[in-house]
Amino acid sequence: MQIPFERFTLDNGLRVLVHHDNTTPMVAVNVLYDVGARDEDPSKTGFAHLFEHLMFGGSENIPSYDEPLQMAGGENNAYTTNDITNYYIQLPLQNIETAFWLESDRMKSLAFSEKSLDVQRKVVSEEFKEHYLNKPYGDAWNHLRQLAYKKHPYQWMTIGKELKHIEDAQLEDVKAFFFTHYRPVNAVLCVAGNVTTAQVKLLAEKWFGDIPSGEKYLRHLPAEPEQQDARVQTIYADVPLDAIYKAWHIGARLSAPYYAADLITEIMGNGFSSRLYQRLVKEEQLFSNISCYHTGSLDPGLLVVEGKIVAGKSIEEANAAIEREMQLFAEKGVTDEELTKAKNKIEAMIEFEDMSILSRANNLAFYELLGDAEMINSELDRYQNVTAAYLQETAKKVLRPENCSTLLYRKK
Repeated sequence: MQIPFERFTLDNGLRVLVHHDNTTPMVAVNVLYDVGARDEDPSKTGFAHLFEHLMFGGSENIPSYDEPLQMAGGENNAYTTNDITNYYIQLPLQNIETAFWLESDRMKSLAFSEKSLDVQRKVVSEEFKEHYLNKPYGDAWNHLRQLAYKKHPYQWMTIGKELKHIEDAQLEDVKAFFFTHYRPVNAVLCVAGNVTTAQVKLLAEKWFGDIPSGEKYLRHLPAEPEQQDARVQTIYADVPLDAIYKAWHIGARLSAPYYAADLITEIMGNGFSSRLYQRLVKEEQLFSNISCYHTGSLDPGLLVVEGKIVAGKSIEEANAAIEREMQLFAEKGVTDEELTKAKNKIEAMIEFEDMSILSRANNLAFYELLGDAEMINSELDRYQNVTAAYLQETAKKVLRPENCSTLLYRKK
């Protein structure tokens, strides 16, 4: 399915995409900011995620973001990753201007106050404690990131490296972060629904046109050196079962090896018919569950296998079994049937996702941030172009023991 769109750029640098769909009475308005946890000061992490909360805490002319949107029959949400921050709204078409009013006001300036910061700081601190400190296995990714990354800022989680960074966040630091990153020149606005480009252009000029451009943020992130030796770390915690997390470095989001790595995860660990599930859960009964996935990072990311080990089975045996299966993949490759099945599943996932105008708006903005929104229409081709030979070649390069970081998560 081809997704048509048009684009224009305001004088202040805000890129705007318009996707016309006359089959829905709703409209999706997506604002994507080119900022994530990788852009934080290593001594002040968690700011990008903190802003996901602060952006709903009131802006220059609007004390409550949610109230007028609910009155207009709309809903909204946001998410932050290590690479991007995304805000989206869906509401009836006749109330589209409400979305432009809300998004432009908080892009222009938040209502910075010690009270608002204190409230959101406490919310995020509680989230950190609940999901990462007090939850079984909650700190696993914190350990795994620091084990796998020694230079690149992917070494900390989106919520932050440590709780103290959030607790100590000061208003001046927060303001500086906002005016560095949340500017028109660092954002993409996408509108999807029964709208014309002319209509969207009028609304964009009216509501966003007078917001100061800001300076284009240029990244100078330290590249992660190639891992030369296998790394292993053991953690003891109050958990019901031993667990294993293994991570191999893979290529960046726009590289050909990325697509091969995605297909590897599909074949090895996505679903009950995957190799790891069939062999290590069903046949050998070493794991109660196991999965293989990748981080989807814009810079070089990780291919990860994680699983909970059946009580009574040794963590060493389970770890050796994963390594055996991954090496078998690298040495023997895949069958044509496996590769076709994996490609078909990815095609179905892409087609299903693009059924929603909210997803289309999100994805168009994302690909524009990557370099060109038109990539949304050629993404599937990149998967289809992966041959069995190239898949095996990538597996041999990625699944080397010296490229692997292993976290052994043992119960006390």
